[in-house]
Amino acid sequence: VTVVESGGGLVQAGGSLRLSCEASGITLRFYSMGWYRQTPGKQREMVAEIISGGNTKYADSVQGRFTVSRDIYKNTAYLRMNNLRPEDTGVYYCVGRRSKGTSGYWGQGTQVTVSS
Repeated sequence: VTVVESGGGLVQAGGSLRLSCEASGITLRFYSMGWYRQTPGKQREMVAEIISGGNTKYADSVQGRFTVSRDIYKNTAYLRMNNLRPEDTGVYYCVGRRSKGTSGYWGQGTQVTVSS
């Protein structure tokens, strides 16, 4: 199983990015796909999640600005990030979980840097 994130980069505040998470070795439609963010000195936090049934949930800090989605035919999940803020800077990780509470399959992360 491999999970590979892409799409990170440097963007000015107010800008947008779309992250991709391509999964191999799992059937994405049966998995919940989560996006987490790691910033220096802080614990890794959940940013957004799309569960196997298609429902989504978001951290309060990104609600209304980020959108999580998936393409089950491409076996890929996405995180569309609009109106980015400097505090959104961090390494973004994707994780696929078959069941709630399991460790899941994590990607290597992609860096997002938002300049003010």
